[in-house]
Amino acid sequence: MKKHNLVYSTDQGRLCPQCEAPVDNCCCQDNAIVGDGNVKISLDTKGRKGKGVSLISGLAMTPDELKKLGKKLKAQCGTGGAVKDGQIEIQGDHRLKLKTLLEKDGIKSKFAGGQPPQ
Repeated sequence: MKKHNLVYSTDQGRLCPQCEAPVDNCCCQDNAIVGDGNVKISLDTKGRKGKGVSLISGLAMTPDELKKLGKKLKAQCGTGGAVKDGQIEIQGDHRLKLKTLLEKDGIKSKFAGGQPPQ
């Protein structure tokens, strides 16, 4: 079986490296795993007018699984949030609670950017 590494075509534009279909029509992209499995929990305030947001990055899940987990974590923290660019954002500093909730689901994680206050 001949393997092609075509990533761009002048006729169709950018192509998916797995199925070689145009990126807009790619069917394997929906089931692609987003993260690398190195789960990190951090607090970010940049670009948010001083408001803190807990970020969970590196989850090795599909986008649909990320949305489900994000919804579950938002409900358990009692706050809002979003799933953007393969990361889960939870409004406020909930790093300790998020770590315990992820460990209950069997997901190992670590803090990035320093330890949260006890």
